Amino acid sequence: MSLELSKKAQAVKPSSTLAITAKAKELMAQGIDVVGFGAGEPDFDTPDNINEAAIKAIHDGFTKYTDASGTLELKQAVCKKFEAFNKLSYKPNQIVISNGGKHSLTNVFEAILNPGDEVIIPAPYWLSYPEIVKLADGVPVYIKASKERAYKITAEQVAAACTNKTKALILNSPSNPTGVIYTREELEAIAKVVVEKDIYVVADEMYENLIYGDFEHVSIASLNEEIYIRTITCSGVAKSYAMTGWRIGYTGSSAEIAKLMGSVQSHQTSNPNSIAQKAATEALNGPQDTVAAMANEFNKRRIYMVERIGAMPHIDAITPQGAFYLFVDCSKVLEKEYKGVQIATTEKLAEILITDYNIAVVPCGDFGFDDHIRLSYAISQEQIKKGMDRLEKFVKAL
Repeated sequence: MSLELSKKAQAVKPSSTLAITAKAKELMAQGIDVVGFGAGEPDFDTPDNINEAAIKAIHDGFTKYTDASGTLELKQAVCKKFEAFNKLSYKPNQIVISNGGKHSLTNVFEAILNPGDEVIIPAPYWLSYPEIVKLADGVPVYIKASKERAYKITAEQVAAACTNKTKALILNSPSNPTGVIYTREELEAIAKVVVEKDIYVVADEMYENLIYGDFEHVSIASLNEEIYIRTITCSGVAKSYAMTGWRIGYTGSSAEIAKLMGSVQSHQTSNPNSIAQKAATEALNGPQDTVAAMANEFNKRRIYMVERIGAMPHIDAITPQGAFYLFVDCSKVLEKEYKGVQIATTEKLAEILITDYNIAVVPCGDFGFDDHIRLSYAISQEQIKKGMDRLEKFVKAL
């Protein structure tokens, strides 16, 4: 056949995180003992009370269509959570329940972008941001943060990147892949620029419950009314409640934007899974002790990994303040030779580690930093120790 397929679809990059996870699983299926640091999901089971709510929904026959943008019950639970945790006041008509965080972002950009509109994306960034923006006919504009500033962009950089085509800024805090958190003062400075330039902020706060030590999570929309009306706040239940496979995300925005997102979703997917919505309602309304317990366990792993990486030659990483990732600078490793050939790229480094040392890591070229790798500590302490031992053996042999 000579029919041409979609150029837009052909331009989409496959997810390197999913690719490395699939490779690790393939080797594990062959009986090879691989330590997978690629995981972007908690290694805990979904809490029992949430599972029971889903089972009850099935037995009660709650298996039909719901409103396309989600049940009123779940929207009310989201509003309650936004008020208590984020200090944000939203009404149910400002909430859209989606099929996961990626779907929320897809809805957002479908609702706010016209062809050629620019979206500022701070690097390092979650690798799906540029692809989602491009699929919505937007143009990604990258701001590169410096390691010296803990990989956080400044208000001055945002101002300098704005043009008459700028429609939005993506702000991810806590960050995937760095784990850094923007302070209230940093957010206030960025918010001032956003208001002056009259653009939107797409605030991805998916990891908001995974905060360590004395660090504080601040939602940029909570700072004042001017930034509130320009912010679409995105979150979900995946990371906080070990519900990655349930596929429930949600947004808070102006009623006008929420209506547009609901309309888009009504044609693309219709409603999110009805049973998962019941489970998510229980997650938000029910006991929160499992959230704290998971965060406590992640914190122990975080401290251990930071100490181990800090003691190794040729690599280093800043201490993450949230999420469950370590962003590792491998620039010195890339200058080294392995078996007589310069390593040169993190893709080659990842290949060496999984092939010769049975460690799966995520090379971060697709995250905007081609001399870094991402290591997840959403795996058991035993696996982390084994993986750190193997990584240490590799770097010490260089």
